Amino acid sequence: MAIDRETEDTTIYKVVVNHEEQYSIWPADRENPLGWRDAGKTGIKAECLEYIKEVWVDMRPLSLRKKMEEMGYQ
Repeated sequence: MAIDRETEDTTIYKVVVNHEEQYSIWPADRENPLGWRDAGKTGIKAECLEYIKEVWVDMRPLSLRKKMEEMGYQ
């Protein structure tokens, strides 16, 4: 399969994280969305998504994890 260079995504992204420790990607040349901060990783889309896959191992929001810990759940 040939790669169409005109439609290939060459955007450099950054990984961002919010107060609930949820991750996303955002174009590196844009200001972060309100409530999101840099997570310390930039690169092409595939690299950023791989980073998220490695670090975001518990998909539950932080507030839910804390509440479950208070209730004695792991």
